[in-house]
Formats: sequence, C-alpha cells, structure tokens
Amino acid sequence: MSIEFYEEYIESNKAIIYKICRAYTHSKLEFDDYFQEVCLQLWKSKEAYNHQSKLSTWVYRVTLNTCLSIIKSEKREVDTVEINESFDHHSDLEDTEAQERLNTLYMGIRQLKKADRAIIVLYLEDKSYQEIAEIIGISMSNVGVKINRIKQQLKESIVWKSLI
Repeated sequence: MSIEFYEEYIESNKAIIYKICRAYTHSKLEFDDYFQEVCLQLWKSKEAYNHQSKLSTWVYRVTLNTCLSIIKSEKREVDTVEINESFDHHSDLEDTEAQERLNTLYMGIRQLKKADRAIIVLYLEDKSYQEIAEIIGISMSNVGVKINRIKQQLKESIVWKSLI
C-alpha cells in the first residue's frame, strides 16, 4: 500500500473503520483481523470508487460489507459471545467511567441483529437519515423507525445488564 492511499483512505477514515469493526467483533485478535481485511478490501476496490458519494460514505459501505461478508463466510452466530475486556483499547477516552459506559454500549450493540448494528453505528457517527439510507439501502422513513426501535432495544439491554 502506498503512503498516499493509507493517508487518504485509511488514516482519514480510521474512526469509521474502528467503530464498525468493533461492533462486529468480540476480541482484539478478531478486531485486528477484521480491520486488516477492511484495509485490504479498500485497497482492492479503490479503483471502483467513482466519487459520486463522499469518500467516508464509500468507506462505510466497504467496511460494513466486509464485516458482514466475514461473518457470513464463517457461518457463526455472534449474538451472545463473552467479551474480552482487553479488547476495548481503541477508544480515546481517558475517563474510566466514560470508558465503562462506552463498553456497555458496545456490548449492547453486539447483541443487535447485524443490520441493526450497522444502522446504530452510523447514527452514533452523526450520519443523517439520508446518508444512512444511502449506505444501508433503505428508505429514510424506514431509517427513522429502525433507529427508534434500536434505541429502545439498547435501553432495555443496558438497563437489564445493570440489574445483573
């Protein structure tokens, strides 16, 4: 990979790639594998980027498709897996309470359906409903409905975990 490619495609979109890979993985080793595969797929498909959408939107699509493809090819269920605590080192948060809240949120996100994870990660990244609809391939109104349902699921999941 060239330095120019790395800086333009990977480094400038690293936060996007981290968040999506983190939502679909359960350990540091698994995360590293997903991240590496995303970088490889970005490299392989860089010529296909046609500049009709923002680079970050295209990176989201490639990252989501890569993560979902890996899961599908491994034919495994990822709904209930124990989380490796040392995995969550990619956050820039220093505050341990904030880090704990973030870890709890990601644990809740990992319990969602694969498509719902993609939607909530995009929402948390402050993408507009229009951008989410374009990336996921659903209508804007459907995005709104799904986000409300996902928020409710996460609230219930997080409240339930705090009671245990």
